Amino acid sequence: MKEIHEKRMSEAIKMAKCAIDKNEVPIGAVAYIKNELVAKAYNQVELLNDCTAHAEMLLLSSLMERFQSKYLRNVSIYVTLEPCVMCAGALKWAQVHELFYGVKEPKYGYSQFGNLLHPKTKVSFGFLEEEIQWMMQSFFKNKR
Repeated sequence: MKEIHEKRMSEAIKMAKCAIDKNEVPIGAVAYIKNELVAKAYNQVELLNDCTAHAEMLLLSSLMERFQSKYLRNVSIYVTLEPCVMCAGALKWAQVHELFYGVKEPKYGYSQFGNLLHPKTKVSFGFLEEEIQWMMQSFFKNKR
């Protein structure tokens, strides 16, 4: 099972690399229903000049439009970095089935404020941590 999660997290990392190409913070997210990749997104805060254009928010909007539903109870989401409070709130209201993230976010991650997700959402983290941490650190090092 770990291999499957790492393969899916690799897809989220590819999206994070798209963000880097656009000079965005490298956060990528992908969504699966069963074994099918159904949506992908990356941060577009700078590109859209919109502080809410986080990868998770764009992913959720895409999924809700595609499936014409505000609920995503059968969706598993993979994101490179622990979601912030805003994104966790959106994931809660969408009632996402599963959330997998690569790296904890010690400053702004939702878990710093308690469990903000839907009670039925299953959460796992720690997938491809070294690669994601290196990517984040390199991005910010190059920005300074």
